[in-house]
Amino acid sequence: MERREVEISWPTPRSAFICPSFFGAKVLEGKKNGLARTGFYIQETRVLMLRRLTLTTRNGALPTGGSQAWASWPLVVHSARTATAAVVSLIVARLFRLPEAYWAPITTLVITQSSLGAALSVTCERFMGTVLGAAVGAIVGSSFGPNILIFGASVFILGLLSAAANSNRNAFRFAGVTLAVVQLVPRVESPWRIAFHRFAEVCIGLVVALILSVVWPEQEEVR
Repeated sequence: MERREVEISWPTPRSAFICPSFFGAKVLEGKKNGLARTGFYIQETRVLMLRRLTLTTRNGALPTGGSQAWASWPLVVHSARTATAAVVSLIVARLFRLPEAYWAPITTLVITQSSLGAALSVTCERFMGTVLGAAVGAIVGSSFGPNILIFGASVFILGLLSAAANSNRNAFRFAGVTLAVVQLVPRVESPWRIAFHRFAEVCIGLVVALILSVVWPEQEEVR
């Protein structure tokens, strides 16, 4: 029997010649779209960063870029206002010959706000905390001295007293600071005298901060 070899030729589809160029065009188009999207994202990021910087500047935060931003007029006025309040508070405390007059400008720097309403709320908290801390510190200091366990118990009691006086946590913090200064700092004078000096120094700082808010109010920016 004779064997015959039959050669079968399959027809080559047209798509086989089109596919390489077709896929190449698709890849090139995808790269172009990717570059376009990347440029769009970069542009959006720049816009968002500019918006965030603008909002930060409007909200009163200190600008971080450029020498002209640091020399802006509101910042100069705020710095001069705060420095004046601290100096006046220190001078008044020294006129009364208080032994630790530096507590007056410290209080003024903490209390000084842009408006009278904001200063009044902080002043009430500071005053209430100072009264409670000075009273408890004088009683505990004259009876037990700088005892660690007594100090911890006194801080706990101040927390309860602040809650009973319908004061917030800021008043409790101020009371704890006053207690620590009166009870723990070693001095020759009696705790009652130290507590009175502390109270007087804080009151001077509070009064100066309130007067400053009335005489020299800081203009708030319209947001």
